[in-house]
Amino acid sequence: MSKQLQSGFTLIEVLVSLVVLSIGLLGIGKLVLFSAHANDSAYLRGQATELAYEILDNMRANRETAVTQGYDTALTAVPANPGSCLAATCSPVQLALYDVYTWKMRLATQPSGQGTLPSGKGSVVTSTTTPTTATITVQWDDAAAQSVFGAAAVGQAAPMSIVLETVL
Repeated sequence: MSKQLQSGFTLIEVLVSLVVLSIGLLGIGKLVLFSAHANDSAYLRGQATELAYEILDNMRANRETAVTQGYDTALTAVPANPGSCLAATCSPVQLALYDVYTWKMRLATQPSGQGTLPSGKGSVVTSTTTPTTATITVQWDDAAAQSVFGAAAVGQAAPMSIVLETVL
């Protein structure tokens, strides 16, 4: 009586292990996709925060005009180009108009490649009470990330915003 010992793997064992490995790799791929979209969303949130602090710094540098609502602008307002204050001497009011104009141009992505946020908008509201409070709102479209997370349908706008409120 001689017994033959089998060694190696059968074809079924190999196929089962490939199926298990494929499912694991698909899960890792989905995790990488979610991570990339979360990073994009976090990047846009960081850019929006930086832009809110940028206009706040400009307001604090030109405080006299800021407390008299010289920097106030609506969310959907498109300011006209007041001309550059870089080479010429500007009054504080002209400087405020220039600051708001450049800030609004940096918010929204332009066809020329300028801008930081997709469909970016911003508003500044300054109180008339003492102490003067400035409320800065930055809004953008985060549809690319939110559609992956299920918070918005694909192709539907998903506006996100941050609000910064501080005493000047």
